[in-house]
Amino acid sequence: MNRNEFIIATTIILFAAFVLGWLASWLILRLSRVTPTQMDELDNMAQKLHDAEAERARAIRVLELREAQLIEDLGKSNNEVQLLKGHLRDSQSEIEELRTYIDRQLGRR
Repeated sequence: MNRNEFIIATTIILFAAFVLGWLASWLILRLSRVTPTQMDELDNMAQKLHDAEAERARAIRVLELREAQLIEDLGKSNNEVQLLKGHLRDSQSEIEELRTYIDRQLGRR
């Protein structure tokens, strides 16, 4: 193989490598391209995700408010129970005093 044949063979090999690389690049680009339909679908999914996140945030705020209200109501109920227990103790003491008084009055007669 002389010098001219070697140059021609090398040129053909390099050109073939270039063409194969270009075809592979074109094929990968063609297969991985996003179509307008897919873009619309992605936009729709992104909007739905955003709406779902906003709805979740609203639900969390509502739950937090409801929890705070329930805790406040529970505190008020506990205070009322403690107040009523105090009144009940006072009433029981008064009843015992009245029984003692009645027993003394009946015992004297």
